[in-house]
Parts: sequence; C-alpha cells; structure tokens
Amino acid sequence: MRKLLGQFLRFGVVGLGGLVIDVAVFNLLRLTILSPDVLHEGPVIAKIISTTLAIGANWIGNRRWTFATSARTRATREGVEFALVSIAGMGIGVLSLWVSHYVLGYTSLLADNIATNVVGLALGAFFRFALYRWWVFSPHREVVTANSGLGATESAVRPAGLAPLHRVQTVSTVEDRAHRND
Repeated sequence: MRKLLGQFLRFGVVGLGGLVIDVAVFNLLRLTILSPDVLHEGPVIAKIISTTLAIGANWIGNRRWTFATSARTRATREGVEFALVSIAGMGIGVLSLWVSHYVLGYTSLLADNIATNVVGLALGAFFRFALYRWWVFSPHREVVTANSGLGATESAVRPAGLAPLHRVQTVSTVEDRAHRND
C-alpha cells in the first residue's frame, strides 16, 4: 500500500507539471489564435494541442520517475501504450469541454476551463493512473523473448529481491523418451 501511495504522489507531481503546461498553452491559444471568435472549433483544437504537449512532458516524468522501478525492456511498446492511454484520457477532457461548450452552451473562458481542466482532468487522471500502473508500466507484464525457440512467453528478468514470492516458480527438466535412442 505504501508503494502505491508513493507512486500515486509521484504521479500527481508529474501530472501537476503537465497541468501547468496544459492550462497555460490552452489559455494562451484560446485567448489568441484559437479564440471562438476567430475559429468556431478553436477551444477544442486548443485543448488538443495543449494536452498533446502535456502528454509529452508526462511521458518523460512518468517513465523516468513515477514508474522508474518497472521493467524497461520495451520502451517502444511502452511509448505506444502510453500514447494510447493518454489519447483516451485526452478524449475525456475534450469530451467534457465539448459537452459544456457546444451542448450545454457554457461558452465563457471560465466555463471552458472548469469543464476541461477540472472535470475532464479529474476523470482523465484516474483513468490514466489506473491504466499506466496496471498496463503500460506494470512490472508483471510478460514479454516474448526473441531467442526462446518456439516463441514462448517468459516473465521479464528482475534482480533478486524484486520478484514477488507468489510468482516465483521452479522448472524441472523433462526427458523426451521418443528421441532417447537418437
């Protein structure tokens, strides 16, 4: 439980950095070149741009700090999965903004910020943390080894003391009697 709390706190600090980037860029764009007066879809486009920049910053922070103790054998796979989860999380924030702005008719700058940077952010943060922890950066993920012959899956190798005891298994040799006389 203590490890989970520590991870959640680090996730929050990284997320706070991403939030600063997201809110600052969103408001800068929303008040200037992507104002609804200039472009009808401006607020949604501004949110997509600002969140994309925040996702990049969060990727670095989460990979290097929040989930740094997890296996690092598949950085490309992790990056793709992180992007997928982040885009889905961004969709939650964009959907909150879209519903507030275009369905409910709350079009002020304050309403847009509450919809996307309070409601959307809170919902998206819980969604992203859960999927980052249990899917993207999970130390319990299985990897396919390149030299396993038959393509069997094996657990990632970790230094002694980091493997949970309930996952430690022993394997005995098997004698192949069909080819014994070969």
